[in-house]
Amino acid sequence: MADSNLYIGLMSGTSADAVDAVIVDFSADQPRLVASHSQPFDRSTRASIHNLALPGTNEIDRMGGLDRELGETFARVVIELLEKGGCEASQIAAIGSHGQTVRHRPPGLNDNPFSLQIGDPNIIAQRTGITTIADFRRRDMAAGGHGAPLVPAFHSAFFHSAEQSRAIVNVGGIANLTWLPTQGQPLGFDTGPGNVLLDAWIMKTRGAPYDQQGEWAASGRVDNTLLEQLLAHPYFTQRPPKSTGPEAFNLDWLSSELARVEGELAPEDVQATLLVLTAQTIAASVSALQNGEFTTTYLCGGGAYNLQLRRALETLLPKQRVTDTTELGIAPEWVEATAFAWLARQTNERKAGNLPEVTGAREALVLGGIYPA
Repeated sequence: MADSNLYIGLMSGTSADAVDAVIVDFSADQPRLVASHSQPFDRSTRASIHNLALPGTNEIDRMGGLDRELGETFARVVIELLEKGGCEASQIAAIGSHGQTVRHRPPGLNDNPFSLQIGDPNIIAQRTGITTIADFRRRDMAAGGHGAPLVPAFHSAFFHSAEQSRAIVNVGGIANLTWLPTQGQPLGFDTGPGNVLLDAWIMKTRGAPYDQQGEWAASGRVDNTLLEQLLAHPYFTQRPPKSTGPEAFNLDWLSSELARVEGELAPEDVQATLLVLTAQTIAASVSALQNGEFTTTYLCGGGAYNLQLRRALETLLPKQRVTDTTELGIAPEWVEATAFAWLARQTNERKAGNLPEVTGAREALVLGGIYPA
């Protein structure tokens, strides 16, 4: 491995809208982004990812082909990132690749829990000439954990404040919360759907990949009957540690809930209701942890740019200042990719990358498998 403080992080989340990539310099106390790049998935690849996330026919062949396709895609993104950053492969210590999650079966509900990410790291290492570290979740699961969420360890390392407790809320496809008290152990868990239902519904009804700044949701009216049904999902009353994914929150589930509502709802009213579902489940989780103290909630992920969602959270969290991680030095869209660059460094230096109090693992562990250049 290169003797360097430069690492690359690759992130492709539940929404499967794009691959985000960053080069990060860890030579100082705070990470510094050297370069960033995002490559959207085409519609066909995105559909293949979503289709594989739920049980179906011919899964092994479809997974094997998509695993290779995504490995090639991730490698191309790295090469394009290096060009943008003016860096050579030899300058990079390692790549941290989260991979694309296609199935997440956490402990508690499954006799044989597992989490599966694809995007072959062998191909990434071979095409780029850079040591690649991947498969971060399964070592944590081997120790009894959920393997998720993993980013709270990064949040704790770089976003903690001794002066004020903070909540870091990543609103990707699934939303997750990291609670950083001024003293004591950090906490974290998936709060439920972030953008996954919002994106799926607008794609189904309007053919758009996402709701720009929540404008379409803002044009609708919340249906309280549907909202109450959605909030009755058992995940929301589970106690942490907990994690979830599109296996639980998907269009099939939404369709079954819509079928129970009398009359047909306008599509924009469904979107408005889904936005409030995301906002209420995030706000309830933050409120339960803040214990009445005035704190700040920092948003990251694509949902940080949903103005309607931010306004809803401001209303629901009157004892919070709601802002985003730009104030902490990293733009919202690059936080997760930066976290996986950091996780690669942790593995490279044989340091733990999980927080047992978050994932439920029995111990802190070095995560991931190393694929040498």
